[in-house]
Amino acid sequence: MALRGQSLAELEVLCNHLYEGTDLAQRMQAEKVVLELIDSPGCLSQCQLLLEQGTTSYAQLLAATCLSKLVSRASPLPVEQRIDIRNYILNYVASQPKLAPFVIQALVQVIAKITKLGWFEVLKDQLIFRDIIADVKKFLQGTVDHYIIGVMILSELTQEMNLVDYSRHSAKHRKIATSFRDTSLKDILMLACSLLKELLAKPLILQDQRQQSLAMQLLKLVLNCLNFDFIGNSADESADDLCTVQIPTNWRTIFLEPETLDLFFDLYHSLPPMVSQLALSCLVQFASTRRSLFSNPERARYLGNLIKGVKHILENPQGLSDPGNYHEFCRCLARLKTNYQLGELVMVKDYPQIIQLIANFTITSLQHWEFAPNSVHYLLTLWQRMVASVPFVKTAEPHLLETYAPEVTKAYIASRLECVPVVIRDGLEDPLDDTATVFQQLEQLCTVSRCEYEKTCTFLVQLFDQNAQNYQKLLHSSSRNSLEITIQEVILWLLRLYMVLF
Repeated sequence: MALRGQSLAELEVLCNHLYEGTDLAQRMQAEKVVLELIDSPGCLSQCQLLLEQGTTSYAQLLAATCLSKLVSRASPLPVEQRIDIRNYILNYVASQPKLAPFVIQALVQVIAKITKLGWFEVLKDQLIFRDIIADVKKFLQGTVDHYIIGVMILSELTQEMNLVDYSRHSAKHRKIATSFRDTSLKDILMLACSLLKELLAKPLILQDQRQQSLAMQLLKLVLNCLNFDFIGNSADESADDLCTVQIPTNWRTIFLEPETLDLFFDLYHSLPPMVSQLALSCLVQFASTRRSLFSNPERARYLGNLIKGVKHILENPQGLSDPGNYHEFCRCLARLKTNYQLGELVMVKDYPQIIQLIANFTITSLQHWEFAPNSVHYLLTLWQRMVASVPFVKTAEPHLLETYAPEVTKAYIASRLECVPVVIRDGLEDPLDDTATVFQQLEQLCTVSRCEYEKTCTFLVQLFDQNAQNYQKLLHSSSRNSLEITIQEVILWLLRLYMVLF
């Protein structure tokens, strides 16, 4: 395919080879032509041709991809040209709000890249790329589709500002991210929360896909704000249970308003599972807010509001049957103990009822051993840290862990023994094959089992004696069922393992 003077038909063939083609050679050739197209003088006019006259969404996606690569080059386009591209895309998506979602996402990403890379650029004494919020507010005055695009622009911009581009100098990235944090991020969060309040104030029609999409985009925007790397430490996301969100001090008033937390708990209870799990993800971040943001009385009130919402979820657990909701809720519970001391938790109103609800929820979760093992990690983290904190509690208020920790340990042991015959008889996937998860869980249980250790020991000894007797009977039985003997041998092996470890 000749590069110079490509017609619309030729460009659309290129799109087909690139995005739908199954021939590897054709696809590689298409990728080569795209790279040549980006470096060609006619790139912008060809992208415009694809956007305005292309007959498929893939044509528009190719244009967006080329524009993204063009504006991200190490040697930037002239500032006037970047302004023209940004304004052209803003007008284009405003005039065609029903484009395919992946096309809108790709075009919005171009706007975000231009804005980030030009954040400090001045033209006629103006920081000309910083009026993005004003641009977005125009979208918020249009249809629901326009509304969604406006929120997507802010969400993508927030994510882009937080994204480290290792091909560029890290100091420049940090300077831009810090300036964005200080000048715009709080306003974006407040705008998102006010829009969510407006959405919740209207009757929610759960079958309305556009309403669901708007709620999802707004929650993603809030989550991107709360996930921002506020202090530039680029925290390792794998260290999830150690995470503290370093909320800026000037955001304090937002967090002190009880309505802020109430909003996200209400959204969780009002929205369908695919969207409500994002509300829980936001609450995970709220639960992880750094302690030093508050004074002691303020922190106690904030924790009280969090626990009140958690209690309401546990008392109305229907939404937790969704795996996404369940996982995020388990993360939220673990973060409570990561950020707050046991001495603070026991002072919360209705603590005895809450710890009982959490214990029952944990026990039920452990009994369903085949369901969400990755989520159980967070529940065991909660109990491990609660028990480890017992020696440091100074308050006279009862923590009640001596009542519930042994029950959690028993539930874990019993459920793992109960899974043995099911796995062996039905040929199911063996949870013990995941050695990394098993050892992690056992390490956590070692701490939990030390609370009222005598109860754990008595339970293990009783189980071992009972199963040893069953094993002897099977060995001396005239029928000698080899499958049942294997089951008992595995159970006894597990019990010996628990007795050694605990």
